Amino acid sequence: MSHDRLTPAMRSVLQRMARSRHAPLHTLAPHAARLAYEQRAGVLELSAAPLHRVEDFSIPARDGHALPARLYATRADSQQPALLFLHGGGFTIGSIATHDVLCRELCRLSGCAVLSLDYRLAPEHRFPQAVDDAWDALAWLAAHGAARGVDPARLAVGGDSAGGTLAAVCAILARDSGLPLALQLLFYPGCAGAPDLPSRQHYREGLLLDETLIDWFFSHYIEPGARGDWRFAPLQAPDLDGVAPAWIGLAECDPLVDEGIAYGDRLRASGVPVQLEIYRGVVHEFIKMGRAIPEARQAHRDAALALAQALGVEHP
Repeated sequence: MSHDRLTPAMRSVLQRMARSRHAPLHTLAPHAARLAYEQRAGVLELSAAPLHRVEDFSIPARDGHALPARLYATRADSQQPALLFLHGGGFTIGSIATHDVLCRELCRLSGCAVLSLDYRLAPEHRFPQAVDDAWDALAWLAAHGAARGVDPARLAVGGDSAGGTLAAVCAILARDSGLPLALQLLFYPGCAGAPDLPSRQHYREGLLLDETLIDWFFSHYIEPGARGDWRFAPLQAPDLDGVAPAWIGLAECDPLVDEGIAYGDRLRASGVPVQLEIYRGVVHEFIKMGRAIPEARQAHRDAALALAQALGVEHP
């Protein structure tokens, strides 16, 4: 591993991954990549935290499709503030199952309910299907969440990687629709449509997320000519005034770090409160490595605290 900024623990994890000789995801068909990712997802995760309530149900999309969802809550009482969480995976892989531990940690540490969504994936469902599904779920939570014990007046949206992209887009759509959000919680979101920021080149190979895998994800999800659409690249949004305050957590050694910083700068320039944390010496996906990477556990705590404060939870 040539990147000398990695922490010893992060370097060790990447070396062990290299020795495992698993087939790279970009060499697999999408359905096989989903299975492989799900099988590997829990290897470095913390133990799944027990919670008072974990419920599986479905949310109707605009076309009638039933979107699987899972609600996590620390209490049985009603009217809890809630985070809609959108999983990462390049719009092509990932699921409620692959992000179960992370959602449990955010729920446990914040005292807020978390609703995790299985939006439809590419290549079967290309851009902008994931955007539509994410927005439909957020609108449903605002309109019908009370029946599931959620306070519709205290909502946030968040996600990691591609899910962070979707969360940022939903925050803009919420602003445009008059749906008030307390926070957008973004773990290393993709924000740019073109690979022209320095970190995309500096960290283009040798780490968990590399340029080859990014290209593989994007080729399944969106046509090259559409990559300037702000619903794919929120840095291209013409106006960010009035969107929800943001907490942004980035990995230092990540092709996407510069676009996360740039998005935070654009939000601040638009008068949006931003808290931005860069976790040093770690790579993309580190928040799902809590058993091995202490920065993951710190990021869980930082994000949960920001969520609790934004949603008015006094004792997370």
